Amino acid sequence: MEDMVGKVVIVTGAARGIGAEYALAFAARGCRVVIADVAPMDETAERIRVAGAECVAVHADLSSRADAEAMGNAATDQWGRIDVLVNNAARYAGLYRGALEDIPQQEWDDVMAVNVRGVWNATAAVLPAMRAQGSGSIVNISSGTVLKGTAGALHYVASKGAVLAMTRAVAREVGAAGIRVNCITPGLVSNEASREGREAEFAERAAQRTRERSLPREMHEKDLVGAVLFLSSEASGFVTGQNLNVDGGTIFY
Repeated sequence: MEDMVGKVVIVTGAARGIGAEYALAFAARGCRVVIADVAPMDETAERIRVAGAECVAVHADLSSRADAEAMGNAATDQWGRIDVLVNNAARYAGLYRGALEDIPQQEWDDVMAVNVRGVWNATAAVLPAMRAQGSGSIVNISSGTVLKGTAGALHYVASKGAVLAMTRAVAREVGAAGIRVNCITPGLVSNEASREGREAEFAERAAQRTRERSLPREMHEKDLVGAVLFLSSEASGFVTGQNLNVDGGTIFY
């Protein structure tokens, strides 16, 4: 994707895991990358620089509009534009799983603050730059749990359902400015965040998902990179308001 060279890309939730993979993939294609997270990002930033790409790391709690705006300003102050935003930051690892009436209220509120308000704040923070330049791509990361109606994690599923709905509404609102907004619904990824605090339970879930897939193997972080790059690039230049389901053929959507 040669059209990505020199693009300014923001990836949220990029300290580790899938977000780090996205950031490194953009770096490998010659992008200038802003990574944002509440966790330390030194390792990811160093890997990006070793790959020969420019990188700025911003500590940002995206439930805060001020932090989101600081993230956007870091990109424009450094490079004068923002071409891509990947809204990846989310509360997921270690969340309560069980009956909906027993979800701790504080955890419900925290999930909504990051997974929903965080997407809103980050999107609002990049729009001035994208509107000024008349172009931009926003890629929101939802979850395949929305399509399955997964039980036992209502707060997480509800938050990711909101991300899908927001994708469509924002695409309608900003399309005239030349800004595209799309969404990805990943299946269950075999990574640290999925396993955290529940290794045995995860092994059982992962085995079940493997049996359900048309491509019967575990899903890995790198399996999502191609979809994110496609929706960020001019290869998808006339695609907006859409959801791309990446789950090895579990759900045909």
